[in-house]
Amino acid sequence: MKAVIQVWIVDDDRSIRWVLAKALNGANIDCLEFESGLEVVTAIEKETPRAIITDIRMPGMDGFELLRHLNKVAPDVPVIITTAHADLDSAVSAFQSGAFEYLPKPFDVDDAISLVERAVSQSRADNPAASEVQSTAEIIGAAPPMQEVFRAIGRLSKSSINVLITGQSGTGKELIASALHRHSPRADGPFIALNMAAITRELLESELFGHEKGAFTGAQSTREGRFQQADQGTLFLDEIGDMPAELQTRLLRVLAEGEFYRVGGHAPIRVNVRVIAATHKDLEKEVGAGAFREDLFHRLNVVRVRVPSLNERAEDIPALFEHFLSRASEELDTERKSINADAMQILQGFEWPGNVRQLENVARWLTVMTPSFQVQVEDLPPEVLQHSSNETEVDWQVSLRRWAGKKLALGAVGLMEQALPEFERALISVALERTGGRRQEAAVLLGWGRNTITRKIRDLGMDDS
Repeated sequence: MKAVIQVWIVDDDRSIRWVLAKALNGANIDCLEFESGLEVVTAIEKETPRAIITDIRMPGMDGFELLRHLNKVAPDVPVIITTAHADLDSAVSAFQSGAFEYLPKPFDVDDAISLVERAVSQSRADNPAASEVQSTAEIIGAAPPMQEVFRAIGRLSKSSINVLITGQSGTGKELIASALHRHSPRADGPFIALNMAAITRELLESELFGHEKGAFTGAQSTREGRFQQADQGTLFLDEIGDMPAELQTRLLRVLAEGEFYRVGGHAPIRVNVRVIAATHKDLEKEVGAGAFREDLFHRLNVVRVRVPSLNERAEDIPALFEHFLSRASEELDTERKSINADAMQILQGFEWPGNVRQLENVARWLTVMTPSFQVQVEDLPPEVLQHSSNETEVDWQVSLRRWAGKKLALGAVGLMEQALPEFERALISVALERTGGRRQEAAVLLGWGRNTITRKIRDLGMDDS
């Protein structure tokens, strides 16, 4: 017998409603479809569903307006927000408005079903009214790994707990820290940033905690440290893994007790500071090697946000590069460049060891060095052209031929039985990493149907991984 769990689907796109309804019905979840938020406002007066899935951009009443209304009249109903415009502000606004979850389009149907099942199994006792989020510096990212970052910022938007941001150098960790501050209860307070690796060991203590006049040679006046400057706000400690051991102890005390002494001072200074730390190092390994205090690590690592490398979000490169071209033209007061499709393809195939920072530098370089108004392949920097996607394709083919030649020289047989499963396993793994584990999207990248990738994963024994 079919279990009835009533879920309302709100979207002005009939095809989206049809796909969701068919998938949910197949999972024994009963649905009602609505074309607009206004229809839901009327219907909610007569009955209450177990959960609601709503789009953001709809004529008449958008998803956020509907969510604010539901907060008042049906606060216990979980609301899942969907949108094709998956930016940071949308994610933060969704969570600050009390959304149960944020689901960017296109989404995996299985993920949507799982999310609905989780929503209907939980009841929310509290759902405060929405607070408007002001859009400031935009973080560009539609790739699934960046959407996870946006979700984290949204979930943390009502909290002031400490956060540890990890990721390679040049991925934009300070931008994420700034966004965490802007979308937090401390947004009206100061945001103070300090790079541990950029200041000498001798001056770092004074930078953090300040000093009294005459505390050391050259201390001609009393100086506030960064902790005091960040009172009632956020202190961002970049490259925390490079912090000297003796200062780690002092930092731990501030985090535990909320007070510190200036260099040369005798009176404690109390502060209320949220600390966001960032590092490109593996702090667990640093702890194991004795280079970083374990108790300090746990104080900082209350919530961890991992920023993906640019290689993990290659689909974001066109939007990022266009943004950087616009910024470079403004900074340099020159005509904005454009880039042709072939050159962009090479940029997307490049490995970007310097991540987003390197991409921004290339945009500046091209703005100055490109003779015409459109960037051609031949205009790209030598380090990019030397590792173009075409050369990368040739490299793996040469490596495969070399491997096959060695195997045959050693008398091996059945090469296809050895190579083909590993070839498919590698491509499936990369596609799943790119889509955040969403099989339907990975199947599209590989040119397969969903049933094919499911069967391949099973046959190759990849289910556990």
